[in-house]
Amino acid sequence: MRTEKLKGLEIKLVHTVPVEEFQALYQDAGWWQDEYKISDAFLRRIPEKSALFAGAFLKKKLIGMGRALSDLCSDAYIQDVVVLSDYQKLGIGSMIVTFLIQELKKREVDWIGLIGEPGTRAFYENLGFRQMRDYIPFKLE
Repeated sequence: MRTEKLKGLEIKLVHTVPVEEFQALYQDAGWWQDEYKISDAFLRRIPEKSALFAGAFLKKKLIGMGRALSDLCSDAYIQDVVVLSDYQKLGIGSMIVTFLIQELKKREVDWIGLIGEPGTRAFYENLGFRQMRDYIPFKLE
């Protein structure tokens, strides 16, 4: 069943994605509510302006994504890793993160970090990430 559902899956770097499918990913994850409409121009800029934007495509449909913010020289932050709920628990999220790590390492980026949502610790630890000790994430309010 698992392999059948993943038949034709392709993870690749892209600079553009279908706006409707992109917004659907964020809404499905609960990051944006249905009534919260983001402009198409804003959505187009996210993959264009990310250092790396990995899309998971199944039969040309965007079913998952992840991106890296970076100078592509020394540091990178992986963010917005999301897979449509119908395709979760199949390893696609791990494939996306692993793909981004490989692409960053090809570019000799030597520091890769991220901030995970509550409940994602085991997922990221299984991919080699460890909680940073003595550091506190901050956000400008």
